[in-house]
Amino acid sequence: MIIFPCTLRFIALSIGRSVPSLRGKHWSFCQTRSRRSGSAGVSSYLLETSKQQLQKYRDQERCFKREVRDAYQRFSEVPDNTVIQGRHHVYFEEGGNIYRMRIGQGGQDVQDILDTSSGGCLQRVRLSPGEHALAATVKDSGSEEAKCLVLRLGDPPDPPRLLLQLDGVFSFEWASDDVLFFTSMEDLRSCRVFRLDLRKPKPQAVLVYEERDPEFFVEVSCTRDHNLVTLNCNNKSTSEVWLVEADAPLACPRLIQPRISGLIYHVEHTGKQLYILANTAPGQEYQVLSAPLASPGMESWVPVFTPDVGTGLKDMEVVQDHCVLAVRTPAGPLGLQVVPLADPSQVYTVQLPLWACEFESRPCLGLDSPAFQFSLSSPVQPPLQFSYCLRERQLFVEEATAGPPLLEHHTARLEARSQDGTLVPMTVFHRAPWGNLKGAPLLLHVYGAYGLHLNMAFCPEKRLLLEDGWVLAYCHVRGGGEHGLGWHQAGSFLQKHKGLEDLASCIHHLYQLGVSQPALANLSTRSAGAVLAGALCNQYPELLRTVSLQAPFLDVLGTMQDPNLPLTIEDRGEWGDPLADTHQRDTVASYCPCHNIKPQRYPSMLITAYEGDRRVPLEGVLRYAERLVAAAHADIGGATTPGSKTPPSVILDLQPGGDHFGPDDLEVSLNETARQLAFLYGELGLDRGRHKD
Repeated sequence: MIIFPCTLRFIALSIGRSVPSLRGKHWSFCQTRSRRSGSAGVSSYLLETSKQQLQKYRDQERCFKREVRDAYQRFSEVPDNTVIQGRHHVYFEEGGNIYRMRIGQGGQDVQDILDTSSGGCLQRVRLSPGEHALAATVKDSGSEEAKCLVLRLGDPPDPPRLLLQLDGVFSFEWASDDVLFFTSMEDLRSCRVFRLDLRKPKPQAVLVYEERDPEFFVEVSCTRDHNLVTLNCNNKSTSEVWLVEADAPLACPRLIQPRISGLIYHVEHTGKQLYILANTAPGQEYQVLSAPLASPGMESWVPVFTPDVGTGLKDMEVVQDHCVLAVRTPAGPLGLQVVPLADPSQVYTVQLPLWACEFESRPCLGLDSPAFQFSLSSPVQPPLQFSYCLRERQLFVEEATAGPPLLEHHTARLEARSQDGTLVPMTVFHRAPWGNLKGAPLLLHVYGAYGLHLNMAFCPEKRLLLEDGWVLAYCHVRGGGEHGLGWHQAGSFLQKHKGLEDLASCIHHLYQLGVSQPALANLSTRSAGAVLAGALCNQYPELLRTVSLQAPFLDVLGTMQDPNLPLTIEDRGEWGDPLADTHQRDTVASYCPCHNIKPQRYPSMLITAYEGDRRVPLEGVLRYAERLVAAAHADIGGATTPGSKTPPSVILDLQPGGDHFGPDDLEVSLNETARQLAFLYGELGLDRGRHKD
């Protein structure tokens, strides 16, 4: 699997909460904005009024919690990428534990490998090539720090044996059954790579690489054939890859191509050839190139295949003698582009189901397997497992893992024309006929940063909303990655306002098409997506009824002017450097949500923040909320007499502990989700017949 440089910085240290699982080949979950919070005094008035406002939703919240719990239980058995197949056993996760059973034995003779249910949240798992060892990271609840447990696997009935524990581990890969490479996480930055040789009586971690440039982030990965371990060094616009061959794991890492400003590349491998995904195509977009393993430098790169302009890449895998690209075409749907490496001119496209929005490749069942396995999902459709047979060119859905039936609904792929004429894609889910949506409540989603695709993975509560008649709209604005690298660049740095223009145009376009209306429209986002949401509320508050923000990044200007925060230097490529350049400062100040609040009628807002969030400065969230409350009261002139205008609800839901990615505990997570749903229904004055005791 290829992990793109804009996403490397934001790989979560936790598994997605919706349907907890171990995740595929990398068993990781892509997340978002990274920041650190400082200590700050919380306004007692703001917290008290927020507490009072939340109280009026308590009854609905309790009812929603029961329904959300039922939905999670309903989909808890949905298969996902929780299985790793070794040479002799199948490994799977259940209830925070890792189990294994011998291939061909069915459900018989299941052996407990690792129990993490009482010690934190299981994140990643890696099985060594010969199935002699296993490593897994576990994150403590309320903390981003992860420990890596390394086990020696014996043959049943001999139990597995815990060899050691490594603290502060971010990524890790096996080079052989005895050699593990891993990166450490220090102050939210991964810059060191270590090697651990388990053959030694007292294994010690040996430093093999250290990144000196504070803008770069380092991750360990491996190629699909497990013959190479790669050390991937990336900032927002440049990358550099070092490799270690699995048959010589103690050798010094070898550099493929020294970093060049603006050059982004990633590496896969088969046979004696490297297959490189690099932004060397026209417009600095991605293309596939090849190079001999013995001579991997850029002077040896030969173009193999160049996707069409505007194609957004989700993944690249080399399967046997084929290169398989998971792409989002300019028209919107997901598809596979298969490149036969023996004759790249014979590339062909595989049509995937039109409802599919998220793609995740699965571990290969064997190096000689002719099948490419992956899962597809959408916000309202649980993951379904698919296999594509390269020899027969046929796509199969694995019926044994089909799970609940596909919900009858419409998936519309639309385009809105932004202020400068750019067509901005949207994905809209609805159940009622198109002409009957004027009175339907609308929930909008946006992100638009770091070149990331808007997260459209399955979420049980989104399915509940769709079943209840809501319209769900996902706005793929500039700054994201849906249309390739150029789409990100067109909405980042000095062009951040383009994402705001795109978002406003998407909302206007839906209204013009007869979808919902401002009194029923709501916007939900988290982390860096709050930049566009907050800017929209400042400039176009009349477009929305409510806004829900989680772990929001709202004080861009204040944060980017503090180089002492651990990630400010890294993020200059995305937001700019207001300390070094007055033009960049003025640009950031022009859209920063916290610095453009004014007296006017704002949408009601639910802001969920976490005291333990080290990635978004808490003082910026508090400053924003307090200024918003002051502006709302100034708009009504401070009047509180009967019959006067009432200010919108501004609720700060400050959760104790926790980290940027929200609660690990399922019950706490259900409480949070139920509270958000109760806020939506309460502010819109909606009632669900099922929500009655």
